[in-house]
Amino acid sequence: MKNDFLKYQAQTSPHPLGMKISHASGSYIYDTDGNTHLDFVAGVSACTLGHCHPEVVGAIKEQVEKYMHVMVYGEYAQSPATNYTKLLAENLPKPLEVTYLVNSGTEAIEGALKLARRFTGRSQIISAKSAYHGNTMGSLSLMDFEERKSVFRPLLPDIYHIRFNNEEDLDKITNKTACVILETIQGGAGFIVPKNDYLRKVKKRCTEMGALLILDEIQPGFGRTGKLFAFEHFNCTPDILVIGKGMASGLPVGAFTSSKKIMETLSENPKMGHITTFGGNPVIAASSLATLQVLLKTSLIEDTLKKEKLFKELLKHPRIKEIRGKGLMLALIMESAEAANELVLRAKEEKLILFWLLFEKKAVRISPPLTISNTEIHEGCTTILKILNSLQTIVVN
Repeated sequence: MKNDFLKYQAQTSPHPLGMKISHASGSYIYDTDGNTHLDFVAGVSACTLGHCHPEVVGAIKEQVEKYMHVMVYGEYAQSPATNYTKLLAENLPKPLEVTYLVNSGTEAIEGALKLARRFTGRSQIISAKSAYHGNTMGSLSLMDFEERKSVFRPLLPDIYHIRFNNEEDLDKITNKTACVILETIQGGAGFIVPKNDYLRKVKKRCTEMGALLILDEIQPGFGRTGKLFAFEHFNCTPDILVIGKGMASGLPVGAFTSSKKIMETLSENPKMGHITTFGGNPVIAASSLATLQVLLKTSLIEDTLKKEKLFKELLKHPRIKEIRGKGLMLALIMESAEAANELVLRAKEEKLILFWLLFEKKAVRISPPLTISNTEIHEGCTTILKILNSLQTIVVN
Protein backbone atom coordinates (compact mmCIF):
# COMPACT_ATOMS: atom_id res chain seq x y z
CA MET A 1 0.00 0.00 0.00
CA LYS A 2 2.78 2.47 0.83
CA ASN A 3 4.46 1.92 -2.54
CA ASP A 4 1.18 2.56 -4.35
CA PHE A 5 0.57 5.61 -2.15
CA LEU A 6 3.90 7.08 -3.21
CA LYS A 7 3.48 6.09 -6.87
CA TYR A 8 -0.11 7.04 -7.61
CA GLN A 9 -1.16 9.68 -5.08
CA ALA A 10 0.13 13.24 -5.49
CA GLN A 11 2.44 14.17 -2.62
CA THR A 12 2.69 17.44 -0.70
CA SER A 13 6.27 16.90 0.47
CA PRO A 14 9.26 14.75 -0.56
CA HIS A 15 9.13 12.68 2.64
CA PRO A 16 5.58 11.99 3.92
CA LEU A 17 5.22 10.10 7.17
CA GLY A 18 3.56 7.28 5.28
CA MET A 19 1.78 5.48 8.10
CA LYS A 20 -0.44 2.73 6.67
CA ILE A 21 -3.84 3.18 8.28
CA SER A 22 -6.13 0.31 9.24
CA HIS A 23 -8.79 2.03 11.36
CA ALA A 24 -9.26 4.65 14.06
CA SER A 25 -11.39 5.00 17.18
CA GLY A 26 -11.58 7.62 19.90
CA SER A 27 -8.08 8.98 20.55
CA TYR A 28 -6.27 6.19 18.72
CA ILE A 29 -5.22 5.37 15.17
CA TYR A 30 -4.33 1.78 14.25
CA ASP A 31 -1.93 0.87 11.44
CA THR A 32 -1.91 -2.20 9.22
CA ASP A 33 1.04 -3.66 11.18
CA GLY A 34 -1.12 -3.91 14.30
CA ASN A 35 0.32 -0.89 16.13
CA THR A 36 -1.77 1.50 18.23
CA HIS A 37 -0.96 5.21 18.01
CA LEU A 38 -2.19 7.82 20.49
CA ASP A 39 -3.39 10.80 18.47
CA PHE A 40 -2.35 14.23 19.79
CA VAL A 41 -3.14 15.94 16.47
CA ALA A 42 -6.73 14.96 15.55
CA GLY A 43 -6.18 15.27 11.82
CA VAL A 44 -4.76 18.78 12.35
CA SER A 45 -7.66 19.90 14.58
CA ALA A 46 -10.30 18.30 12.35
CA CYS A 47 -11.52 15.36 14.44
CA THR A 48 -13.20 17.36 17.18
CA LEU A 49 -14.99 14.40 18.78
CA GLY A 50 -12.21 11.91 18.14
CA HIS A 51 -12.29 9.17 15.54
CA CYS A 52 -15.62 7.60 14.65
CA HIS A 53 -17.70 9.12 17.44
CA PRO A 54 -20.82 6.93 17.64
CA GLU A 55 -23.33 9.79 17.40
CA VAL A 56 -21.57 11.21 14.36
CA VAL A 57 -21.27 7.82 12.67
CA GLY A 58 -24.93 7.15 13.42
CA ALA A 59 -26.01 10.44 11.87
CA ILE A 60 -23.93 9.76 8.76
CA LYS A 61 -25.34 6.24 8.32
CA GLU A 62 -28.90 7.45 8.78
CA GLN A 63 -28.46 10.17 6.15
CA VAL A 64 -26.62 7.96 3.65
CA GLU A 65 -29.60 5.63 3.59
CA LYS A 66 -31.93 8.55 2.73
CA TYR A 67 -30.00 10.47 0.05
CA MET A 68 -26.43 11.69 -0.52
CA HIS A 69 -26.78 14.39 -3.19
CA VAL A 70 -29.81 15.72 -5.01
CA MET A 71 -29.07 19.22 -6.34
CA VAL A 72 -26.44 21.95 -6.41
CA TYR A 73 -26.17 24.18 -3.35
CA GLY A 74 -29.02 26.50 -2.46
CA GLU A 75 -31.80 25.17 -4.72
CA TYR A 76 -33.51 22.53 -2.57
CA ALA A 77 -34.42 22.69 1.11
CA GLN A 78 -32.65 19.77 2.79
CA SER A 79 -33.18 19.15 6.48
CA PRO A 80 -29.55 18.36 7.50
CA ALA A 81 -28.22 21.69 6.19
CA THR A 82 -31.29 23.66 7.27
CA ASN A 83 -31.27 22.25 10.79
CA TYR A 84 -27.54 22.75 11.10
CA THR A 85 -27.45 26.38 9.98
CA LYS A 86 -30.42 27.16 12.24
CA LEU A 87 -28.72 25.63 15.30
CA LEU A 88 -25.50 27.43 14.45
CA ALA A 89 -27.32 30.79 14.23
CA GLU A 90 -28.99 30.15 17.58
CA ASN A 91 -25.56 29.79 19.17
CA LEU A 92 -23.83 32.74 17.50
CA PRO A 93 -24.09 36.40 18.52
CA LYS A 94 -26.07 38.76 16.30
CA PRO A 95 -25.81 39.64 13.50
CA LEU A 96 -24.15 36.34 12.52
CA GLU A 97 -27.29 34.62 11.29
CA VAL A 98 -26.91 33.28 7.74
CA THR A 99 -24.40 30.59 6.76
CA TYR A 100 -23.09 29.58 3.36
CA LEU A 101 -21.90 25.95 3.44
CA VAL A 102 -18.94 24.95 1.27
CA ASN A 103 -16.46 22.10 0.94
CA SER A 104 -13.32 23.26 2.75
CA GLY A 105 -11.80 26.01 4.83
CA THR A 106 -9.92 27.58 1.96
CA GLU A 107 -13.09 27.67 -0.17
CA ALA A 108 -14.83 29.42 2.70
CA ILE A 109 -12.04 32.02 2.74
CA GLU A 110 -12.47 32.57 -1.00
CA GLY A 111 -16.21 33.05 -0.53
CA ALA A 112 -15.70 35.46 2.38
CA LEU A 113 -13.29 37.60 0.34
CA LYS A 114 -15.74 37.74 -2.55
CA LEU A 115 -18.53 38.67 -0.17
CA ALA A 116 -16.53 41.51 1.39
CA ARG A 117 -15.63 42.97 -2.00
CA ARG A 118 -19.17 42.60 -3.28
CA PHE A 119 -20.78 44.23 -0.22
CA THR A 120 -18.36 47.14 0.15
CA GLY A 121 -17.66 47.78 -3.52
CA ARG A 122 -13.98 48.07 -2.60
CA SER A 123 -11.01 45.94 -3.63
CA GLN A 124 -8.33 46.43 -0.96
CA ILE A 125 -7.84 43.49 1.40
CA ILE A 126 -5.65 43.60 4.51
CA SER A 127 -4.30 40.47 6.16
CA ALA A 128 -1.68 39.84 8.83
CA LYS A 129 1.96 39.02 8.44
CA SER A 130 2.66 35.33 9.16
CA ALA A 131 -0.98 34.49 8.38
CA TYR A 132 -2.20 31.23 6.92
CA HIS A 133 -5.69 31.01 5.43
CA GLY A 134 -5.33 28.15 2.95
CA ASN A 135 -3.65 27.38 -0.36
CA THR A 136 -6.06 28.20 -3.17
CA MET A 137 -5.12 31.27 -5.15
CA GLY A 138 -7.04 33.89 -3.15
CA SER A 139 -6.11 32.37 0.20
CA LEU A 140 -2.48 32.05 -0.89
CA SER A 141 -2.50 35.73 -1.87
CA LEU A 142 -3.14 36.66 1.75
CA MET A 143 0.24 35.29 2.89
CA ASP A 144 3.34 37.43 3.22
CA PHE A 145 5.71 34.47 2.75
CA GLU A 146 7.14 35.21 -0.67
CA GLU A 147 9.00 31.92 -0.84
CA ARG A 148 5.64 30.12 -0.83
CA LYS A 149 3.97 32.58 -3.24
CA SER A 150 6.55 33.52 -5.86
CA VAL A 151 6.29 30.42 -8.07
CA PHE A 152 2.49 30.82 -8.31
CA ARG A 153 2.34 34.49 -9.28
CA PRO A 154 0.45 36.46 -10.49
CA LEU A 155 -1.87 36.26 -7.51
CA LEU A 156 -4.78 38.34 -6.22
CA PRO A 157 -3.92 42.06 -6.37
CA ASP A 158 -4.50 44.84 -3.84
CA ILE A 159 -3.42 42.83 -0.78
CA TYR A 160 -1.67 44.61 2.10
CA HIS A 161 -0.30 43.35 5.41
CA ILE A 162 -0.31 44.48 9.01
CA ARG A 163 1.49 43.03 12.01
CA PHE A 164 -0.68 40.89 14.27
CA ASN A 165 -1.06 42.41 17.76
CA ASN A 166 0.52 45.69 16.58
CA GLU A 167 -1.83 48.63 17.07
CA GLU A 168 0.46 51.03 15.22
CA ASP A 169 -0.53 49.39 11.95
CA LEU A 170 -4.25 49.99 12.35
CA ASP A 171 -4.07 53.31 10.49
CA LYS A 172 -3.38 51.26 7.35
CA ILE A 173 -7.09 50.40 7.44
CA THR A 174 -8.72 53.19 5.42
CA ASN A 175 -11.87 54.05 3.49
CA LYS A 176 -10.37 52.09 0.57
CA THR A 177 -10.33 48.85 2.57
CA ALA A 178 -12.94 46.22 1.77
CA CYS A 179 -11.97 43.95 4.65
CA VAL A 180 -9.40 42.98 7.21
CA ILE A 181 -8.99 39.23 7.54
CA LEU A 182 -7.31 37.75 10.61
CA GLU A 183 -7.01 34.37 12.25
CA THR A 184 -8.55 34.73 15.69
CA ILE A 185 -5.49 32.82 16.92
CA GLN A 186 -2.64 32.70 14.43
CA GLY A 187 -2.00 29.06 13.58
CA GLY A 188 0.99 28.50 11.32
CA ALA A 189 2.84 31.37 12.97
CA GLY A 190 2.97 29.48 16.27
CA PHE A 191 -0.49 29.72 17.90
CA ILE A 192 -0.26 33.45 18.61
CA VAL A 193 -3.09 34.71 20.84
CA PRO A 194 -4.38 38.31 20.50
CA LYS A 195 -3.37 40.67 23.32
CA ASN A 196 -4.55 43.97 24.82
CA ASP A 197 -8.01 43.93 23.18
CA TYR A 198 -6.31 43.81 19.79
CA LEU A 199 -9.24 42.25 17.91
CA ARG A 200 -11.74 44.68 19.41
CA LYS A 201 -9.54 47.59 18.35
CA VAL A 202 -9.28 46.21 14.82
CA LYS A 203 -13.07 45.88 14.66
CA LYS A 204 -13.51 49.46 15.89
CA ARG A 205 -11.19 50.77 13.19
CA CYS A 206 -12.95 48.70 10.53
CA THR A 207 -16.33 50.07 11.58
CA GLU A 208 -15.02 53.64 11.45
CA MET A 209 -13.67 53.10 7.93
CA GLY A 210 -16.65 51.16 6.58
CA ALA A 211 -14.58 48.00 6.18
CA LEU A 212 -15.60 44.49 7.21
CA LEU A 213 -13.75 42.32 9.70
CA ILE A 214 -13.38 38.66 8.72
CA LEU A 215 -12.23 36.27 11.44
CA ASP A 216 -10.82 32.93 10.39
CA GLU A 217 -11.91 30.34 12.97
CA ILE A 218 -11.18 27.34 10.76
CA GLN A 219 -8.79 25.92 13.33
CA PRO A 220 -9.79 27.38 16.74
CA GLY A 221 -13.54 26.98 16.23
CA PHE A 222 -15.94 24.37 17.63
CA GLY A 223 -14.82 24.28 21.21
CA ARG A 224 -11.09 23.87 20.71
CA THR A 225 -10.20 26.94 22.81
CA GLY A 226 -12.79 26.53 25.58
CA LYS A 227 -15.52 28.55 23.87
CA LEU A 228 -17.66 27.47 20.93
CA PHE A 229 -15.67 30.02 18.93
CA ALA A 230 -12.42 31.66 19.99
CA PHE A 231 -13.61 35.22 19.27
CA GLU A 232 -15.89 34.87 22.30
CA HIS A 233 -12.77 35.13 24.50
CA PHE A 234 -11.86 38.51 23.04
CA ASN A 235 -15.00 40.66 23.08
CA CYS A 236 -15.09 40.94 19.30
CA THR A 237 -17.80 39.73 16.92
CA PRO A 238 -16.69 39.70 13.28
CA ASP A 239 -18.75 40.84 10.31
CA ILE A 240 -17.94 37.57 8.57
CA LEU A 241 -16.99 34.37 10.38
CA VAL A 242 -15.11 31.62 8.52
CA ILE A 243 -15.26 28.06 9.86
CA GLY A 244 -14.22 24.54 8.85
CA LYS A 245 -11.86 21.75 10.04
CA GLY A 246 -13.48 20.40 13.24
CA MET A 247 -16.97 21.36 12.13
CA ALA A 248 -17.89 17.88 10.86
CA SER A 249 -15.63 15.68 13.00
CA GLY A 250 -13.41 14.60 10.14
CA LEU A 251 -15.41 15.08 6.95
CA PRO A 252 -14.43 17.80 4.42
CA VAL A 253 -16.34 20.98 5.14
CA GLY A 254 -16.19 24.76 5.43
CA ALA A 255 -18.57 27.69 5.76
CA PHE A 256 -18.80 31.44 6.12
CA THR A 257 -21.42 33.22 8.19
CA SER A 258 -22.59 36.82 8.20
CA SER A 259 -25.70 38.97 8.53
CA LYS A 260 -28.57 38.51 6.13
CA LYS A 261 -28.00 42.04 4.80
CA ILE A 262 -24.41 41.29 3.87
CA MET A 263 -24.92 37.71 2.69
CA GLU A 264 -27.82 38.43 0.35
CA THR A 265 -25.55 40.50 -1.90
CA LEU A 266 -24.12 37.23 -3.27
CA SER A 267 -27.53 36.30 -4.69
CA GLU A 268 -27.94 39.21 -7.09
CA ASN A 269 -25.96 41.38 -9.52
CA PRO A 270 -24.87 38.81 -10.53
CA LYS A 271 -27.17 36.01 -9.56
CA MET A 272 -25.27 33.06 -8.11
CA GLY A 273 -22.37 35.26 -7.09
CA HIS A 274 -20.88 32.24 -5.34
CA ILE A 275 -21.87 28.72 -6.31
CA THR A 276 -20.81 25.20 -5.39
CA THR A 277 -22.12 21.78 -6.36
CA PHE A 278 -21.37 19.88 -3.17
CA GLY A 279 -21.47 22.64 -0.54
CA GLY A 280 -24.11 21.79 2.06
CA ASN A 281 -23.89 18.10 1.15
CA PRO A 282 -26.52 16.35 3.30
CA VAL A 283 -24.17 13.67 4.63
CA ILE A 284 -21.57 16.21 5.72
CA ALA A 285 -24.28 18.52 7.08
CA ALA A 286 -25.63 15.61 9.14
CA SER A 287 -22.15 15.04 10.54
CA SER A 288 -21.80 18.76 11.29
CA LEU A 289 -25.16 18.83 13.05
CA ALA A 290 -24.33 15.81 15.19
CA THR A 291 -20.96 17.32 16.10
CA LEU A 292 -22.50 20.61 17.18
CA GLN A 293 -25.25 18.88 19.15
CA VAL A 294 -22.71 16.80 21.10
CA LEU A 295 -20.62 19.89 21.86
CA LEU A 296 -23.66 21.81 23.10
CA LYS A 297 -25.11 19.06 25.31
CA THR A 298 -21.86 17.92 26.98
CA SER A 299 -19.15 19.57 29.04
CA LEU A 300 -16.47 19.00 26.37
CA ILE A 301 -16.00 22.70 25.61
CA GLU A 302 -15.51 23.81 29.22
CA ASP A 303 -13.40 20.73 29.93
CA THR A 304 -10.99 21.88 27.22
CA LEU A 305 -9.60 24.57 29.53
CA LYS A 306 -9.07 22.00 32.30
CA LYS A 307 -7.19 19.80 29.86
CA GLU A 308 -5.06 22.76 28.77
CA LYS A 309 -4.09 23.26 32.39
CA LEU A 310 -3.20 19.58 32.73
CA PHE A 311 -0.98 19.67 29.63
CA LYS A 312 0.84 22.73 30.96
CA GLU A 313 1.32 21.14 34.37
CA LEU A 314 2.75 17.94 32.90
CA LEU A 315 4.89 19.33 30.09
CA LYS A 316 7.57 21.13 32.08
CA HIS A 317 11.03 20.48 30.68
CA PRO A 318 14.16 22.58 30.00
CA ARG A 319 13.86 21.88 26.27
CA ILE A 320 10.32 23.36 26.19
CA LYS A 321 10.77 27.12 26.25
CA GLU A 322 7.09 28.06 26.06
CA ILE A 323 3.63 26.58 25.52
CA ARG A 324 1.49 28.83 23.34
CA GLY A 325 -2.15 28.71 22.42
CA LYS A 326 -5.42 28.17 24.25
CA GLY A 327 -7.51 25.16 25.22
CA LEU A 328 -6.51 22.17 23.12
CA MET A 329 -4.85 24.31 20.45
CA LEU A 330 -1.35 24.20 21.93
CA ALA A 331 2.17 24.56 20.54
CA LEU A 332 5.31 23.47 22.36
CA ILE A 333 8.01 26.00 21.50
CA MET A 334 11.25 24.05 21.63
CA GLU A 335 14.82 25.27 22.06
CA SER A 336 15.49 24.80 18.34
CA ALA A 337 13.94 23.69 15.07
CA GLU A 338 16.11 20.56 15.24
CA ALA A 339 14.70 19.65 18.66
CA ALA A 340 11.14 20.14 17.42
CA ASN A 341 11.75 17.98 14.37
CA GLU A 342 13.40 15.26 16.43
CA LEU A 343 10.54 15.21 18.93
CA VAL A 344 7.92 14.71 16.20
CA LEU A 345 9.89 11.94 14.49
CA ARG A 346 10.83 10.15 17.70
CA ALA A 347 7.24 10.36 18.92
CA LYS A 348 6.16 8.53 15.76
CA GLU A 349 8.51 5.69 16.72
CA GLU A 350 6.98 5.69 20.22
CA LYS A 351 3.45 5.46 18.75
CA LEU A 352 2.50 9.02 19.70
CA ILE A 353 1.26 11.30 16.91
CA LEU A 354 2.62 14.85 17.03
CA PHE A 355 3.06 17.26 14.12
CA TRP A 356 4.75 20.45 13.00
CA LEU A 357 3.42 23.95 12.37
CA LEU A 358 3.70 25.52 8.95
CA PHE A 359 5.93 28.54 9.63
CA GLU A 360 7.22 28.36 13.22
CA LYS A 361 9.89 25.69 12.92
CA LYS A 362 10.54 25.50 16.68
CA ALA A 363 6.92 24.53 17.34
CA VAL A 364 5.35 21.11 17.92
CA ARG A 365 1.59 20.89 17.55
CA ILE A 366 -0.65 19.44 20.27
CA SER A 367 -4.28 19.53 19.14
CA PRO A 368 -5.89 16.26 20.25
CA PRO A 369 -9.59 15.41 20.05
CA LEU A 370 -11.68 17.29 22.59
CA THR A 371 -12.78 13.87 23.84
CA ILE A 372 -9.27 12.91 24.95
CA SER A 373 -9.20 11.63 28.53
CA ASN A 374 -6.94 12.76 31.36
CA THR A 375 -5.42 9.27 31.39
CA GLU A 376 -4.55 9.59 27.70
CA ILE A 377 -3.07 13.04 28.30
CA HIS A 378 -0.86 11.61 31.04
CA GLU A 379 0.15 8.75 28.74
CA GLY A 380 1.17 11.01 25.88
CA CYS A 381 2.94 13.58 28.05
CA THR A 382 4.96 10.81 29.71
CA THR A 383 6.13 9.76 26.26
CA ILE A 384 7.07 13.33 25.33
CA LEU A 385 9.13 13.79 28.50
CA LYS A 386 10.82 10.43 27.95
CA ILE A 387 11.85 11.50 24.45
CA LEU A 388 13.08 14.92 25.58
CA ASN A 389 15.19 13.35 28.31
CA SER A 390 16.86 11.08 25.75
CA LEU A 391 17.64 13.73 23.13
CA GLN A 392 21.26 14.52 22.45
CA THR A 393 22.42 18.13 22.81
CA ILE A 394 20.66 20.15 20.11
CA VAL A 395 22.21 23.19 18.49
CA VAL A 396 20.00 26.18 19.24
CA ASN A 397 18.96 28.24 16.19
